[in-house]
Amino acid sequence: MSAGIAHATSDRPAFVAGDPPYLERESVQQFIDGMVAEGFGRAQLEALFRDVQPQQRVLDLISAPAEARPWYRYHPIFLTDQRIEAGKRFWAEHESLLARAEQEFGVEAAIIVAIIGVETFYGRNQGGFRVLDSLVTLGFDYPPRSGFFRSELGHFLRLAREEGLDLLETRGSYAGAMGRGQFISSSYREYAVDFSGDGRRDLIGSWADAIGSVANYFRRHGWARGEPVVARADADGDDYRRLLGGGYQARHELEELARHGVTPVESVPRDGRFSLIELETENGHELWLGYPNFYVITRYNRSPLYAKAVHLLAEEINRARRQ
Repeated sequence: MSAGIAHATSDRPAFVAGDPPYLERESVQQFIDGMVAEGFGRAQLEALFRDVQPQQRVLDLISAPAEARPWYRYHPIFLTDQRIEAGKRFWAEHESLLARAEQEFGVEAAIIVAIIGVETFYGRNQGGFRVLDSLVTLGFDYPPRSGFFRSELGHFLRLAREEGLDLLETRGSYAGAMGRGQFISSSYREYAVDFSGDGRRDLIGSWADAIGSVANYFRRHGWARGEPVVARADADGDDYRRLLGGGYQARHELEELARHGVTPVESVPRDGRFSLIELETENGHELWLGYPNFYVITRYNRSPLYAKAVHLLAEEINRARRQ
């Protein structure tokens, strides 16, 4: 689950990790003070910060995420024959769990499979960074989102206490997301479920918990089972660009879209509300109308490229299962 980071435009790393040592920084001591006030031991926290390895690679990666690419270079990363076939096999292997999650949470199995496929290639790539190192590096060496990542660091410490995670061994993405569905710490604490019934919420080692938690995340964010995600649109002129930006909540009525030259290419509800999505192709741009379900996918990762790739992968896996 991406942290939704804007990318830097410079060809050189914009930030440098770990200078001076973290324990010598006033901001780190203030963070420790706050956690001690919650009942954490100062000696334990200082030992953790002393053990942290600053990660320049984390800063480099967060400055140039995949979502910074144009659509025509982004979607081939995920829409491959290998990922589609692996998704088909994953669905077959976990069919009963996926069916139960769909029934209990009202989220189609195809979307759950596609999320896990995009995030970790069905569990193969859960990330090789220590979560502690990533969150400390980003919390104290990445000023654009330092507040967010310090908050996530606090959630990670609480999560480890609640779920028995090893603070020094738990690994994840460069942005601190972990497990088979790549939940950041705050989302792990808020949305993870014990779908296996073993008394733990284990998104790292339990397929039941990972599947159930992805489904619960979508349910909690308003996913509507059986409803569409996007519809293709055309535009007359460039006035449609005034409707772009500001997030992907479905807020534009067809009448408003029409005033800006936007026309659906396929049948859509006359009383519907939509977001407007522009994707860069090799030969220009293509436009899509986003239903409320599109917005829900962007709650997992706010990039419209990500949401569109998840939707297309779900469709392709469904198609492969029918063949």
